[in-house]
Amino acid sequence: MFQTFEPASDIGFAAAHVPPLRAALADQGLDGLLIPHDDAYLNEYLPDNAERLMWVSGFSGSAGMAIVLKDKAAVFSDGRYTLQLREQVDQEYFELHNTADVDPAEWLATNTAEGAVIGYDPFLYSKAGLAPYVRMAAKSGFTLKALETNPIDVAWEDQPEEPCAPILPHPDSFSGEGSESKRHRLAEDLKSAKVGAALLTAPHSLAWLFNIRGGDVHASPLPLGRAILRVDGSAELFIHPDKVTDGLPAHLGNEVTIRAETEVMSALADLGKAGVKVAVDPAITPLAFTQALEAAGAGIEEMADPCSLPRALKNDAELDGARAAHIRDGAVITRFLHWLAEEAPKSELTEIAAAQKLESLRIATGVLKDISFDTISGSANHGALPHYRVSTRSDQKIKPGTLFLIDSGGQYEDGTTDITRTMAIGAPTEEMRRCYTLVLQGHIALATAKFPKGTSGHALDAFARRPLWEAGLDYDHGTGHGVGSYLGVHEGPQKISKHPIAQALEPGMICSNEPGFYKAGEFGIRIENLIIVTQPQPVPGGEREMMSFETITLAPLERELIVADMLTEDERKWVDDYHAEVWAKVGPELDGEVKDWLKARTAAL
Repeated sequence: MFQTFEPASDIGFAAAHVPPLRAALADQGLDGLLIPHDDAYLNEYLPDNAERLMWVSGFSGSAGMAIVLKDKAAVFSDGRYTLQLREQVDQEYFELHNTADVDPAEWLATNTAEGAVIGYDPFLYSKAGLAPYVRMAAKSGFTLKALETNPIDVAWEDQPEEPCAPILPHPDSFSGEGSESKRHRLAEDLKSAKVGAALLTAPHSLAWLFNIRGGDVHASPLPLGRAILRVDGSAELFIHPDKVTDGLPAHLGNEVTIRAETEVMSALADLGKAGVKVAVDPAITPLAFTQALEAAGAGIEEMADPCSLPRALKNDAELDGARAAHIRDGAVITRFLHWLAEEAPKSELTEIAAAQKLESLRIATGVLKDISFDTISGSANHGALPHYRVSTRSDQKIKPGTLFLIDSGGQYEDGTTDITRTMAIGAPTEEMRRCYTLVLQGHIALATAKFPKGTSGHALDAFARRPLWEAGLDYDHGTGHGVGSYLGVHEGPQKISKHPIAQALEPGMICSNEPGFYKAGEFGIRIENLIIVTQPQPVPGGEREMMSFETITLAPLERELIVADMLTEDERKWVDDYHAEVWAKVGPELDGEVKDWLKARTAAL
């Protein structure tokens, strides 16, 4: 199995680890330490050796940070993790705060004396990430100190080794464009920006630019490393020598030099000595590299990672691969839903058993490389926690009269999938059916939206929320995130959110469409499909061409939860058309009882 359900931490972590950390702080003359949930590559998912926030506090959520001072400490996260914080973090050692209510930089200023020295690891913060603390330090009089050695790494006696998985070529048949073509295409952008090189520190960028994949990070096929792309299209790839496989140098070609990752800093010093102007993304480049360039006298041009937008604009091969992956995955989901319909009414099925069954069905395809994230398998009250992660400590039976929410995805060489379905176990209540239908109406509104060039996901977010808003309901997460091509399941720069977004949606981008509703302590509902932004098309009688979305996730919706009378004629047609497509594309992948079951589930409303 690609995921484990044993708890990664417990509430005793704080008592065991805060005292030795404070001793390490004292040894370095520090009054406090900033502890983000990040590794040296600013990844979303961290290798075990980089789980410093969890080590010190016990909190294992995917978003948050801690501040440890001499006499007090606090952990900060968002509303998704309120319950998890209380369950995992010992409040004898840490205050618990929602970042919507308490800003970490302001808390630090309030609780820090003038002249105090607060340490931070410059590999774990970008310039943009540290900026709030820099502003508050100037205002409040404490000092921020970049550390050569992270005190947690000193105090953490059994810290795991850094990952070192082999790096493999990603075939052009899946990527749709060779690395040489990508490098020279981006080099033209560097010329236009009047820079001589770009520093690439994000593993997603390395994976995309060089058409390589690795295994250093759970659920994402990332090769940890760094690169320098030069204005002539040549590049230096900095990776651990043990990651180099036999075919990798030939795959990369003569214009790419493989160097040890430990040589990055000397390479940056050489750029400075040569007077090269270097492009650096201030949002995702660890400060350690920015500071090294500045110390070497290099010119720095702050600009977005040159791989970010091109990576999001999927080419025909990547889009065809995504469609194929979703047909395959749709067959897996259908088999799972049929199995669940048979097993759940027996009242013996647990959340872990459901997640394990779904993963085993994906593995049975013979082409699954990994899951794309740890499965969210939540029944009843657990479904009301949008980012719930089941463990042996929290596992519960899936009982009749409840809703069951499962959010999961797979990593295949031709595409990355992410799908959420909500099922009624036994007879649902009218409230459950009404709320599900409101979420479905929002999902349909976004799926059928038309919008002109230059529109961001911020402008479309309300499409998905309006039916819920009209009923006095809402949800506290984004409506859509970008998705990679056999890469990260969460990929920028595009997203669909109520928060302002600079990046416009462009043809070829893949996003999720996932409105939801969560009734605390009772049930959760989310309907998630992936969608592709289409090329602009004329609108009959219109003056401007409009883009729209192509839905590529293919699996049946929960008929028992749809109140057909609440739907408009167009909404009913969308459901019927969607189910007809599911039957046409997924049906041929199935046989026997499962095929018969799908035929009934996809019949017209």
